[in-house]
Amino acid sequence: MTAPARLASLDAFRGFTIAAMTLVNNPGDWSHLYSQLAHAHWHGWTFTDWIFPFFLFIGGVSMAFSLGRLAADGADKPALLRKLALRAGIIFLIGLALNLIPGFDLSTVRIPGVLQRIAICTLLAAPIVLYFSWRQQVLWIIGLLALYSVLMLWVPVPGIGAGVLEPGQDFGAYLDRLLLDGHLWPQSKTWDPEGLLSTIPALCSELLGVLAGRWLLSGHSRTEQTVWMLLAGLALLWTGAMLDVILMPINKSLWTPSFCLFMTGWALIVFSSFYWLLDANPHAAIRGKAARWSTPLIIYGMNALFIFAFSGLVSKMLGFIAPGGVPLAARLYAQVTALGVSPVNSSLLYALLFNAAMFLIAWTMWRKKWFVKV
Repeated sequence: MTAPARLASLDAFRGFTIAAMTLVNNPGDWSHLYSQLAHAHWHGWTFTDWIFPFFLFIGGVSMAFSLGRLAADGADKPALLRKLALRAGIIFLIGLALNLIPGFDLSTVRIPGVLQRIAICTLLAAPIVLYFSWRQQVLWIIGLLALYSVLMLWVPVPGIGAGVLEPGQDFGAYLDRLLLDGHLWPQSKTWDPEGLLSTIPALCSELLGVLAGRWLLSGHSRTEQTVWMLLAGLALLWTGAMLDVILMPINKSLWTPSFCLFMTGWALIVFSSFYWLLDANPHAAIRGKAARWSTPLIIYGMNALFIFAFSGLVSKMLGFIAPGGVPLAARLYAQVTALGVSPVNSSLLYALLFNAAMFLIAWTMWRKKWFVKV
């Protein structure tokens, strides 16, 4: 099993995801948003809820490719694990550093976070990918989702009971308070959307990406690969929708099994569309046109981790730096609202302009061939 050359579709899909993340994370006014540009309040899903599962899916596909290439070259597996553990540690520390800004208060810093979860999933997925066959990886996914469901539905929370899936009342929130009290999501303080227990099904999202990567390494024709990824995506959408009814609701903050499978279904459908247009289409003219329109996404995807961290840092600084007592973000947004459009469109326009600024950074790095790797 040999890893293919770099896939333009994977870079474009990664770029689409980072652009979407930058858009939804940086509105001009959080009280004026189009509904699809905010997370579902609790149960349910929106466009915004695609983003984090897509990152984990992409990480899984990339892991299958990188480990496949290294294994084919005869690399030492313990050495690979040490390398991935170092990478995970660096990503975790970057996420923690972003949480420390601007207060730098270790006594109250939020320990969980998006990058922290990505790091932990990378660390946990690596030995499963290296030492188990794809069939065994499927069993890992089923077993982990079943374990999570049992813990969430049947283990009682003191003073509340078992199976209560309301904010701060589920078993995962209880575990977070028990182990990370004082270091949780500041908006709630009693639970965290990137908490400890929900990392188990998030790991499954990454392992499902690994399976997709293994399928792309299988040697089947690219047309066949595309068709089966689309069918698998539809099957997972259906399965997730059924689990939403009979097991646990689709819920991003809890990363329920229904959410894990449903969002992986969407990831497969969106990625397979990119794959068909950019890598698998038998017509060179179509691939060429697709490559031209997707170039901005590919540019974004080439430095995804850097843009993720840098955009978060810039956003925090714009809110923290306040000459004359007025934050820079408010000053900039005032220029947008002065255009006279509706509040919700002003908020969206600010997010689009912020996204354009981040793309300019990504484009400059791409032109200069500066690629930040961890």
